[in-house]
Amino acid sequence: MPERGTMKSKSGISKTMAVLAIIIIVIGIVAAYYILNPYTTITLNGAGATFPEPLIKKWASEYNKLKPSVVINYQGIGSGGGIQQIKEKVVDFAGTDAPVKDEEMTTGYLVHIPETIGAVVVAYNMPGLTGTLKLDGDTIAKIFLGNITKWNDEKIVALNPELSLPDQNIFVAHRSDGSGTTYIFTDYLSRVSQEWANKVGMGKSVDWPVGVGAQGNPGVAGLVSQNPYSIGYMEIAYAYLNNIPYAWIKNEFSGEFIEPTLESVSKAAEGFLEEMKEDVRVSIVNPPHPEAYPIASFTYILLYKEQNVYGARTNFEKSNALLNFIWWVVHEGQEYSETLLYPRLPPEVIVICEELLRSITYNGQPIITS
Repeated sequence: MPERGTMKSKSGISKTMAVLAIIIIVIGIVAAYYILNPYTTITLNGAGATFPEPLIKKWASEYNKLKPSVVINYQGIGSGGGIQQIKEKVVDFAGTDAPVKDEEMTTGYLVHIPETIGAVVVAYNMPGLTGTLKLDGDTIAKIFLGNITKWNDEKIVALNPELSLPDQNIFVAHRSDGSGTTYIFTDYLSRVSQEWANKVGMGKSVDWPVGVGAQGNPGVAGLVSQNPYSIGYMEIAYAYLNNIPYAWIKNEFSGEFIEPTLESVSKAAEGFLEEMKEDVRVSIVNPPHPEAYPIASFTYILLYKEQNVYGARTNFEKSNALLNFIWWVVHEGQEYSETLLYPRLPPEVIVICEELLRSITYNGQPIITS
């Protein structure tokens, strides 16, 4: 008969071996998981323009369905805010409608990736109006300069003889933040009105002669929705989503009033595709195409050309995930554009985007090599 001490010793050894076996199994499961999933979650943070925000958020949602390990966050804080945050290296990418000049790139070279094209519309709230308002550039400038203050002003009436315009004061709404939408709108006004160019000019922020300011495209849409007899400028998706009517704008070259549609906005870009091979930072407002909507623009994603500028905040895997997402945006992601009233990128621009993305490096080595 075995001694009692020997039995206890064997029992202890069995228990130890069982625990070790469990530990080995757990380690094996965890190791297998990490082999199959080299990272659990990569979070990509972006901020900037509200102009493309509805589309960027749609892209983020759809891409996460394809790549659950990649989470994309985007905050619409205005182009100015996005540019500031990427310069401060707070975000991984920024959205802007206002291109950054080379001399402004004080923290590293920022590659501009055209992500989509959009229209800035002149939206209005005129109770009881039947029919669509028509405006030309000079009249819009005079309204935002405060030279035209009534809806039944003779200049507006002359452009809209079929409408019954009210004897009401015009409530003007504009952006209060640093805004790419403002940059596009004031770029247009500066090209069609010498008075505007001399007195106000163009920029992400300007000294507005009249009106009430609001933060972001959603803020301006809110002001126009809530104030009868108001007028304001915003990206078309915000007018569409809030059921706010918007004016047809006169094409200075054809003399025709153009409705902002996917086709008319796309035509605005047609004459600039060759120029974009040299530099994608182009203005397409007041374009020469006779059927083009006059207030349109490319909007851009900003990325550091050398991704290792972030230091410990990033690594090759994160930079690779970021570029793979942007590659998807300019290819498969374009199928989500038109439902939100953004035209698809022209094929010629997609080729340019591919070249730009291949130019981005990590420690001097290209991230995308195929």
